[in-house]
Amino acid sequence: MKTGQELARAQQDRWQRAYLADPTLHGAEPSAAARWTAKLFGAAGIDDVLELGAGQGRDALYLARQGFSVHATDFSEAALDQLRLDAQREGLDDRVTAALHDVRDPLPPADATVGAVYANLLLNMAFTHAELRSLVNEIRRVLRPGGLFVYTVWSTDDLCYGKCPEIGDGLFAKGGFAARFFDQALVHELAERWELGGADAYQEGPEPRRLWRVTQAKPAPK
Repeated sequence: MKTGQELARAQQDRWQRAYLADPTLHGAEPSAAARWTAKLFGAAGIDDVLELGAGQGRDALYLARQGFSVHATDFSEAALDQLRLDAQREGLDDRVTAALHDVRDPLPPADATVGAVYANLLLNMAFTHAELRSLVNEIRRVLRPGGLFVYTVWSTDDLCYGKCPEIGDGLFAKGGFAARFFDQALVHELAERWELGGADAYQEGPEPRRLWRVTQAKPAPK
């Protein structure tokens, strides 16, 4: 297996090329997770969202249309350029900001300043186990007490699980990308020091993909 840094650089280049080749790589419609999350955040009275791994922005733009202020990050400049262009075309550039950032590095916001964090199909990408734990700790750091974190990941119930070549540390190779499939044990491990609101199995896409949608909250001080 490549080192964490080598794998990260290779994956960043792979995603950059994919986004340059297709300005609508994931389509224009928001994900099922974004539609569900918008209702959750709205009911909780949240108005600001940090989206990690936003890609070309289909979910960021949807959340902005629902009235949220969205700060979107990704490690592909090509993806963010498309996001900024679409936000401007829709007149949403006052609600959507976009910044280049690799989530292996500390998150930019200061401690306890963010209302909610959203990450659709990011945590199952090319992160080592240690990088995953570090990222979740960073998310907890930037959230305000009571703040919500919603993420989705591929499940070990997915039909592709076990059929892709394993490349080490629980990661698998699929179509030139590296990915991790989550079981319940990993979901609960990453929820340590959080209030786990739910880990819901669902399906999406034509194959379909089998996924987890996880909701957890940063505990308020006692």
